[in-house]
Amino acid sequence: MISTSNVSLRFGGKKLFDEVNVKFTPGNCYGLIGANGAGKTTFLKVLAKEIEPNTGEVLIPSTLRLSVLKQDHYAYDNVTVLKTVLMGNDRLYNVMEEKDALYAKPDFSEADGVRASELETEFAELNGWEAEAEAGVMLAGLGISDELHGKDMKDLDPGDKVKVLLAQALFGQPDILLLDEPTNHLDIYAIQWLENFLLNFENTVIVVSHDRYFLNKVCTHMADIDFNKVTVFSGNYEFWREATELSQRLRADQRKRNEEKADDLKSFIQRFSANASKSRQASSRQKQLEKLDLGDLPVSTRRQPFVGFDPKREAGNDILTVQGLTKTINGEKLLDNVSFTLKKADKVVLLGRNDVAKTVLLDILAGDMQPDSGTVTWGITTTRSYFPTDNSRYFENASGTLVDWLREYSEDKDESFLRGFLGKMLFSGEDALKSPKVLSGGEKVRCMFSKMMLSGANVLLLDGPTAHLDLESISAVNEGVKRFKGTVIFTSHDHEFVQTVANRIIEIDGRIVEDLNITYDEYIESKKPQ
Repeated sequence: MISTSNVSLRFGGKKLFDEVNVKFTPGNCYGLIGANGAGKTTFLKVLAKEIEPNTGEVLIPSTLRLSVLKQDHYAYDNVTVLKTVLMGNDRLYNVMEEKDALYAKPDFSEADGVRASELETEFAELNGWEAEAEAGVMLAGLGISDELHGKDMKDLDPGDKVKVLLAQALFGQPDILLLDEPTNHLDIYAIQWLENFLLNFENTVIVVSHDRYFLNKVCTHMADIDFNKVTVFSGNYEFWREATELSQRLRADQRKRNEEKADDLKSFIQRFSANASKSRQASSRQKQLEKLDLGDLPVSTRRQPFVGFDPKREAGNDILTVQGLTKTINGEKLLDNVSFTLKKADKVVLLGRNDVAKTVLLDILAGDMQPDSGTVTWGITTTRSYFPTDNSRYFENASGTLVDWLREYSEDKDESFLRGFLGKMLFSGEDALKSPKVLSGGEKVRCMFSKMMLSGANVLLLDGPTAHLDLESISAVNEGVKRFKGTVIFTSHDHEFVQTVANRIIEIDGRIVEDLNITYDEYIESKKPQ
């Protein structure tokens, strides 16, 4: 078990946690949730004892092993893939290193023999004989092939590095597992493997994720960071969301009833307080009024933007024809004779293990990149708006305020209109006067959606549209794209987003492998071994 006792933490003048007392027990998977900036990653670092709280302490029995998903993708660049995974169990790895060093000594002594015997015993107790096989099975499950196991980490692409670090965290059955965004950059096959691993994991898991389907599938409890506290609820994310919304409505309804009753009591007191025959009743009403709870409802840190796309004109039936697209970058052929057409109201998700290939395809469709060969022909009635995975070019040279930035993309230049529009995207008051250069990743994403909403386009190209967003903003984007009446072609690793938006699946592995008019869940079911 891992628990906190009166943990409080401030950064600068901002209070993140105040007297937090919470327990995480074995056999449960806790989804740590909260608005962007609420302190989810910071709280994980407090639990891992990487950050010292201002007051209180984290309690972990000394016999338990805690494992953390590392975020530094360059920390093991000169270490082989297999060894990187084995390093997830410090004690076992140190035993292996000391044992190998002893056996390599040219002057192996009697004392060395005694020590080697002790190490062999400990090695067996730690399941050392099966360690490499266990690591290999994990790597295979995450899509890291055998030929990569002996390579240095620096020779892997970024997506494979993420998978190796995840295998490192999971290796050796840790007693407590802390995972910060473990599904980021994973393909659907690796996510499915991770879901199954956690469903069968018998110890304590605390996970931060913005993938709603993942939280619903693996979590037994939710740990909600709000009001500077951490509150644990039984059930998965959907149960927590529904229960919280119901609780808020009930509290708001109770407050409204109390306010109405208070108005009645005040009216009676005012009318009869000076009346001798009614004075006793007026005094009784005064006591009732004093007992009524009219305190303000606590203000949650959660806020949900409004996302809605309204095409200025309806597109005709001729949307897009792609013929023979080929593209090679740095010697790797990412697209090889890719051909397809888009029909009106198609909402197409691009799937495949190679995220770069999908991004290149969207860049070509958006006109940001030229193919080596092949053609892209858009219908004359189409207007397009693109959400790229890298939006830095829209902000790095921007000057002025967010209002000025958005004005460049708006037909209506009026400041009150632009401020109102930014307010829908959670940039109210002084936030609308921020410099575009200082925005966080999530703020830039919300600005990009503001730009796209103003465009009135009837075709949306979206490359990872939920990246950097909190759960509330992801839900808003999800609903906005679902409601959109035009055509969409997009990438996403968010299961619920894909399932609720896509009506067509295109799988790419250089060439088009599948092109199916089915839902995402139907596609996944079709991939299961028969």
